[in-house]
Amino acid sequence: MSNLKEVIIYTDGASQGNPGPGGYGVVLLHGDLRKELSAGYRRTTNNRMELMGVIAGLQALKTKCKVTIYSDSKYVVDSITKGWLQGWQAKGWKKVKNPDLWKILVDLLAQHEIKFKWVRGHAGNRENERCDVLSVQAAQQDDLPADAGYEKQSD
Repeated sequence: MSNLKEVIIYTDGASQGNPGPGGYGVVLLHGDLRKELSAGYRRTTNNRMELMGVIAGLQALKTKCKVTIYSDSKYVVDSITKGWLQGWQAKGWKKVKNPDLWKILVDLLAQHEIKFKWVRGHAGNRENERCDVLSVQAAQQDDLPADAGYEKQSD
């Protein structure tokens, strides 16, 4: 039996245009505790926002936890559950989009016991819908900062 805290994380990402302004939304749940996170960027992609949502959720954890992450992003969930991520890493990240974010995520994955579960987007799942609202609101803010990793890649 594990003595680790059990945390559920829901994440979503959005971009208005791809690329375009984007944001992510995260809901963390532990027992009766709830925390919501979001941030937006002036020029990014939907896939980057999906990844950044997962990263932000994991970075919010203060200690090693048993985590279930729900995402409506096949890009994120399949990359991990189907072993693509390990393959990309083994090949030195060649021809991989968003290697800056995948490298951060690899480090975070090693710090926790994590299961990824895909959830259908826009299908009435309360927490997924909330993440969608958070991500869209974040993308619509004024004076959004740069997604430095994206802008550096696209130069």
